[in-house]
Amino acid sequence: MALLKRAKNQSCPLCSSKLVFHFHADEQRPYLRCYRCLLVFVPESHHCTPAEEKAQYDLHDNRDTPAYRDFLQPALEAVRARVEAGAEVLDFGCGPGPVLRAMLEEAGYRAQAYDPLYREDSTLLQVNRYRAITATEVVEHLRKPGESLQQLWQWLAPGGWLVIMTDRVQDQAHFAQWHYIRDPTHIAFFSDGTLQWLAKQWQAELELPGPRLAVFHKVDGA
Repeated sequence: MALLKRAKNQSCPLCSSKLVFHFHADEQRPYLRCYRCLLVFVPESHHCTPAEEKAQYDLHDNRDTPAYRDFLQPALEAVRARVEAGAEVLDFGCGPGPVLRAMLEEAGYRAQAYDPLYREDSTLLQVNRYRAITATEVVEHLRKPGESLQQLWQWLAPGGWLVIMTDRVQDQAHFAQWHYIRDPTHIAFFSDGTLQWLAKQWQAELELPGPRLAVFHKVDGA
C-alpha cells in the first residue's frame, strides 16, 4: 500500500476514510483501495446509470435450474447449519427470480425476498426482524456499501446470522486478470481483511467457510 499513489478528493464508500489509493486501472475504469478497511472500489464517476445497471442485470440467467441451485447451495447450507427451521429469513437482492427464497421455503423457513429493483416491499424492512439474512452476489453491486450493509445488520435479530456470497480480492496481480471486474455493475470488491474490518465494527463473530462465503454472527448483547 505504501507504494500506491494517493487518490485525491476520494473517500471510501464503506468506512468513509480518505486514505484512498490507486490500485488498478483498465480500459474501462479505475479501481481505488481504502487503506483503512481494504475495500477496493470503483469511483462514483464511473458507475453505471440505474437504467444501464438494470439492463445488465436483465442479461443474467437466474432461472430456477439445477445449475443455479447448485450455485446457491452453499448459502442455503450456511443458514441450515446455524438457524432452526421455521425461523424468518430474508433473501436480500434476490433479483427477478427469487430462487434462494424457494430453496429456503423448501427447507422449512419462513422466507421473504427483497430486491430494490425487482421486488421492493418496504414492509419487509424492519429492525431486529430476521434470524438470518442472505445476500448472494449482492455486495459487489452496492453503491453505498457502508450504508446498505449497516441496514442489513439492523434488520437482523440479536443472535442472527448474515450470510454473504461474493468473490474476494486476493492481490493486485490476480485482480488485474480477474473475471469479476469485467462486469460493469461490479463496483465494490471485498477481501478477507475487509470482512474482518466489518466484523470488528459490528462486534460480530466472522466465519469464512469458503472462498466466496462469509458468515457474520450478531452476538446477543453486542
